[in-house]
Parts: sequence; structure tokens; C-alpha cells
Amino acid sequence: METIHGAPSFVLRTPEVELAVTRTAGHLAPVRFHLGALTASPYSLSPWTPTEIDPSLPNLLLYLRGDFLCLPFGGQQSGPPHGDVANADWSLVEQTGNRLRLRQTGADTGATVTKTLSLVPGHHAVYAEHVIENLSGRWNYGNHPVLDLSAVPEGTGRIATSAFRFGSVYAGEFSNPANGESGALRPNARFSHLAAVPTKSGMDTDLTRYPARPGYDDLIMLVNAPATEEQPFAWTAVTFPGYVWFQLKDVADFPATLFWLSNGGRPGHPWEKRHLGRLGLEEVCSHFCDGVDSAREDRLAADGVPTSREFHAGTPVRLAIIQGAVAIGQSFGQVRSITPAGPEAVRITGENGQTLEVPLNWGFLKA
Repeated sequence: METIHGAPSFVLRTPEVELAVTRTAGHLAPVRFHLGALTASPYSLSPWTPTEIDPSLPNLLLYLRGDFLCLPFGGQQSGPPHGDVANADWSLVEQTGNRLRLRQTGADTGATVTKTLSLVPGHHAVYAEHVIENLSGRWNYGNHPVLDLSAVPEGTGRIATSAFRFGSVYAGEFSNPANGESGALRPNARFSHLAAVPTKSGMDTDLTRYPARPGYDDLIMLVNAPATEEQPFAWTAVTFPGYVWFQLKDVADFPATLFWLSNGGRPGHPWEKRHLGRLGLEEVCSHFCDGVDSAREDRLAADGVPTSREFHAGTPVRLAIIQGAVAIGQSFGQVRSITPAGPEAVRITGENGQTLEVPLNWGFLKA
């Protein structure tokens, strides 16, 4: 155990990747990808440590950083927001040179969840797996990575995703004006291109460039296109100076992606307009962040989009995500595609036609 950013954390290190996971709440960060002469550290650490803010707040906020599992996703009638998996303590089950395995049984859901983070020699990637057991009924869930682009010049971070069926801005006021919060996007607006999303002012804004819209916090959801033989996984990617961070998933497990665009739109504690340039790229089976009760209402049934999943106590469910990084040249630009390049690699293509082959076991998503 090491104390990192105020939190006792489990650590795992290889020549390619270093990672830390908080014992309380199970949040993954920092993660450092050693890419030759460049070390990439894309995950957010909150502008506070756990002992610097009101201790009565949920652990989710005290420890907020990087990536974490949410079960359920959002609020619930009994239990903390995003569930015990994002708030309570995790126990160490196993640690080797390349693998860290943690476990928790939630007091809210009763589910036993095993979190396994694996590193592969030669791969600049984190292979993350959650196995959910002893859970019954319909539940929503998601992975919740938050990246830090606060040091990136405005508008120069480039965001991209695989094909999506449609996008939608959160239906209500994600940032509540009654609390002095500010959101820039037009509630409930649907769109088909990330570069043209309606705002409250009547103009469109480009969500492929970030940081942007200082003083605002917004939330959108993209419904991913189904997998095909040529494109067996969905992806999100962010171009930072010198490298690309990317994330792969199975659409059958995570049918939608949320963008949490957090750039100083919340004045209340603990935000205090200092949570700047943060970008959540959250892979979910949920209806936005509206909580488990709303997810069970199947509000997107007419669009054929599941917002919850049926769990059976005797049938474990495995949820897998791959997150990685690769160094790029100065002119690489926005990611245009991430596709298989054989069973042990992916090909990442930039907007100017440059391509990179990255060692990666993308079959892990369905293993």
C-alpha cells in the first residue's frame, strides 16, 4: 500500500505502465504510460484530497479520481450514489507482478464484485475486468473514467468515438441554475455529429475539441452503433499533446457512452469552480446518470436501447474494458478509426492518414 493523493492505494508497476487503485472506493489513478521519452498520465486527480473537504460527503467525492465501476449508475433509494462499488472499501485477493485482484460485497446491492486489473508485457494498456456475482434483478451500471485536460491549451485536445446511432444532451438541467451552476448545451437536443451540438444560445458547438466552454458543466449520451465483423468493438479516444489515450469496449455490455464535460460550471462544495478541463468518457448501460429507478423504466425502448440489464444470482456477469495510450507525431490529429490488426494488435488511424499498429489483445473484451 502507498498513500497517493491522500488515499491509501494498491499499486502495480511494469516497465510499460504504473497504476494505483484506492483501497476505499476502488478508483483507478494515477496511471502512467511510459511511451519511450514521454510519460503519459491522462487520468484526473481531483483538485482536493480526501481530508481537505467535508468528510460527510460520499466517498465517491472524497476520493474522486480516474476510473471506477458504478453499480448502480447514478442514484438509488438506499445506498450511496454510484453504489458501494464506487464508495466502500475493497479487499486484496491477489497481487502478482502483472495483476491486481480486489473484491467487495456491497451492502446496497448484495452483489460480490471482483475487480481485476492486468498488465501485459510490451502492451501500454490496462486490461480491466469486473465479475459481478450474486446479483438479482434489473440494474444499470458503467465504467466512469475521468481524464484531465486542464493543462492542454484550449480546444487542442481532440475527442473521437466509433460510429454512434444518435446523440442526446441530458434532458433536464444537468447543471442546476438554482444552485448557481451553469450548463451550455440545450437540454434534450438530439444530434448526429459531435462537431455540431446545439447550445442554449441557439448556436452549435464542437464537442470534438476540449477544453472548451469555460464556466460550464454538461452531459451528453451517445448510443453506439452495433458491432460488426469488421468493427467488433466500440472505442473512444482523446488526442493529447504527444499521445492518444483510447478505450475499447463490447457494445453488448455497454450500449452507450456518456460525456461529462466538467469545466468549472459548479460553484458548490467541493467543486468551487476549480474542477477544470475534466472529461468523463463513461461507458454505460444506463439512462444518462438518472439512477437505477429511471434506468428500469426503459425510457429508450422505442429506440431499441437497453438502459438496464437483468442479473441472475447464479449467473456471473463479466464486464471488460481496455484503456491504453500510444505516442504520436505532431500532425497525427484526431483519431479517425481504431480497428483490429490481427488478433494481437489494433490499427489506429489519424485524421491526416497516419497509422499506428499497437500491440493489444482486443479479444479480452469477450474472453
